[in-house]
Amino acid sequence: MGAIAALDVQGIALVRGDRLVLRDLDFHVTAGETLAIGGPNGAGKTSVLRALAGFLQSRCGSIVLRMADGAVISEAEERRLYIGWLGHQDGVKSPLTPLEHLQSHARFYQCKDDIDDALSRTGLGHLRDLPVQYLSAGQRRRLALARLILGARPLWLLDEPFSALDQEGKAIVRQLAESHCATGGMLIAATHEPFGLRGATIELS
Repeated sequence: MGAIAALDVQGIALVRGDRLVLRDLDFHVTAGETLAIGGPNGAGKTSVLRALAGFLQSRCGSIVLRMADGAVISEAEERRLYIGWLGHQDGVKSPLTPLEHLQSHARFYQCKDDIDDALSRTGLGHLRDLPVQYLSAGQRRRLALARLILGARPLWLLDEPFSALDQEGKAIVRQLAESHCATGGMLIAATHEPFGLRGATIELS
């Protein structure tokens, strides 16, 4: 999978139901950078992430990935191949253990990264064989983060990444984000809480 050089968002307008959530939104993010999207509930933070991921269509404007090899990707279906998603729902199956969950994910998406390393980096190594139904909300959130690592997608979209996490868990999120960007990755997070890393911030109202 090719590396992303930049993400360009120009003049997008988003509608949920019959309500115009936002319009004329522009921003630019380059490889190695983070962008935090703030604002009150209902301002459109999640809608922006969903539009970037291709789950929500913009009424106008453009969302373009500019690749390191010079290619330009503007179609949502193709854009999704480069995106790692962490949403409100953790998307884990209760009967499976963390190890089984990540093994299933790795097979389906043909991930080649080290599962034990992903569990270790999220502090779940000692819980690898415990059914997910016995994990706390914060531990399930960590498992979703381990899945994000395993996917090795260059553009991470994080929706309230600190939700349900204690201070140790929040520190893990920041460490993972810093490591991801240090290797040329890109990260955009919708959050009520300061992300704690150097990068740009936009406030929706």
